[in-house]
Amino acid sequence: MLYHLFLYLDQFDIPGAGMFKYITFRSAMAVITSLILSMLYGKKIINVLQKKQIGETIRDLDLEGQMQKKGTPTMGGLIILGSILIPTLLFADITNIYIILLIITTVWLGIIGFVDDYIKVFKKNKEGLRSRSKIIGQVGLGFIVGVTMFFSSDIVVREKAELPIENDTELIQNSAQKTEITDFFSNEKKSTKTTIPFFKNNEFDYSWIVSFLGEKGRKYGVWIVFIIIVIFIITAVSNGANLTDGLDGLATGVSAITASILGILAYVSSNFILANYLNIMFIPNSAELVIFASALFGSTVGFLWFNSYPAQVFMGDTGSLALGGIIAVFAIVIRKELLIPILCGIFLIENISVILQVTYFKYTKKKFGAGRRIFKMAPLHHHYQKLGYPESKIVLRFWIVGILLAVITIVTLKIR
Repeated sequence: MLYHLFLYLDQFDIPGAGMFKYITFRSAMAVITSLILSMLYGKKIINVLQKKQIGETIRDLDLEGQMQKKGTPTMGGLIILGSILIPTLLFADITNIYIILLIITTVWLGIIGFVDDYIKVFKKNKEGLRSRSKIIGQVGLGFIVGVTMFFSSDIVVREKAELPIENDTELIQNSAQKTEITDFFSNEKKSTKTTIPFFKNNEFDYSWIVSFLGEKGRKYGVWIVFIIIVIFIITAVSNGANLTDGLDGLATGVSAITASILGILAYVSSNFILANYLNIMFIPNSAELVIFASALFGSTVGFLWFNSYPAQVFMGDTGSLALGGIIAVFAIVIRKELLIPILCGIFLIENISVILQVTYFKYTKKKFGAGRRIFKMAPLHHHYQKLGYPESKIVLRFWIVGILLAVITIVTLKIR
């Protein structure tokens, strides 16, 4: 909103209004605003949650220090969501298709998570929202994102950003090259390609999956395949973040690390010079995503002020489902979803640990009459708790692994 206001005021040569044209300035403002909102108003929200007795219900899993958390305010994800949405609405171009998709994602999954927490806290139902209802909500969001990505004329890419000039001086002085620049941008098109790491020609086309259907079949089959993949990614990452939110500051810290890398990836993908240098797809109009990533980073870091060990508040499903979905949709819209297994490796391993534990338990129970376990407890962070590691040490080490995975994600842009 402020972006559009100051863009209008800049026409009247009002001093300082032109600053809002710059992504770097608006990103910095988004970080600062989200930090201030989450830290200053976070305490007030926590006080309200305490007065309303909106506390965490804890099952006795025989974990050290676990029962001490009983009654700790939950639904703190409201702090995160507010600290994301307000700076985004203030400093981003809210008419941008990518910003619209991420706002929808934040609100959509925030509502699902809120309903889940509401049932747990107020209805005294520890199971919360039925798993089927959650999945339906995630599938619905995936369908909206997939259809928009595939059919919207506002979402285009330039696969090889080969800029026909050497530097900015030539761009200003050479009118012939100005024409080439115009041609360069007019060559943007719809594409079903995405980035695939570690390969020289690092682009994967979803149409290859249905190439056996022939030209006509591929035309109609590719969008179905694409939407199914989008739904799967959103559901998997959203649930992965939800499972990771089991220790003080764990999911919040990992999400902050991920947000910083997504911001970098969005910036290089939206800058034709950097896209050309890195030989990646140039994505027009995606620079606004840097502002959203900045707000996401600021909100998670600010929330850590209260959520770090020992936690004064938990984000609950209100925050964790939304954070996972936001990260998934963000990666999809910048065509980096195949990097998620690396970037979101913590979420992935938490998901896998639960799947392996449940599958192996059922298999051994059927075969031997008594279920056996791979881990002492799943998700994986509880396994280390059972081994006697202090909670704060587990969280810090998971953060370190998250940072390592984040660095590897950036390195994949050049390693092929």
